[in-house]
Amino acid sequence: MTLTIRPLTPDLWPELEDLFGPAGACAGCWCMYWRVGSAYQKNPRDKNKAAFKRVVQKGPPPGLMAFDGDVAVGWCQLTPRAALPVLDRSRFTARVDQLPVWSLSCFYIRKGRRGHGIMSALIDASIMRARASGAPALEAYPMDAKGVKKSNTTMYTGSASTFRKAGFRKVAGHAPHRPIMRLNLKKAAT
Repeated sequence: MTLTIRPLTPDLWPELEDLFGPAGACAGCWCMYWRVGSAYQKNPRDKNKAAFKRVVQKGPPPGLMAFDGDVAVGWCQLTPRAALPVLDRSRFTARVDQLPVWSLSCFYIRKGRRGHGIMSALIDASIMRARASGAPALEAYPMDAKGVKKSNTTMYTGSASTFRKAGFRKVAGHAPHRPIMRLNLKKAAT
């Protein structure tokens, strides 16, 4: 598999629809959870889909897509933390400090393609994009999967071990199974 990673721009919307399928990934979330909270569950799936499509059309790109040839095989939401207000309201993801970090908040990997390094490739590409955008740090909210049954609904924020391998370090933990992890993107002064 040869992966290509691209920012989600309006022209790639059909590929995102194909990746997420009719249900909209993770029970119809359409990557609206961190934007509107549990209200996404009360909304019809097509309303969440339309809301996220407006986010994509407005720009800047709200994340990255992984392609194997022409087939979309993965997605990650990558934005400044300020674009995701529910992060501040969740007990697991409460702000650590006032640093204007970027957040790598969720993933979706196509069934049949999971376990093949797509998430790691998306994390690597996210690091490069956040660094190029001037972010001081990249933050993530993965599951520490020890003893947790892995599924797309429990692991949508990624695995702590995958982030550790990419150089992220735990900076807070409001619950043992949900660390807040960061990667400093600014070079230390010499």
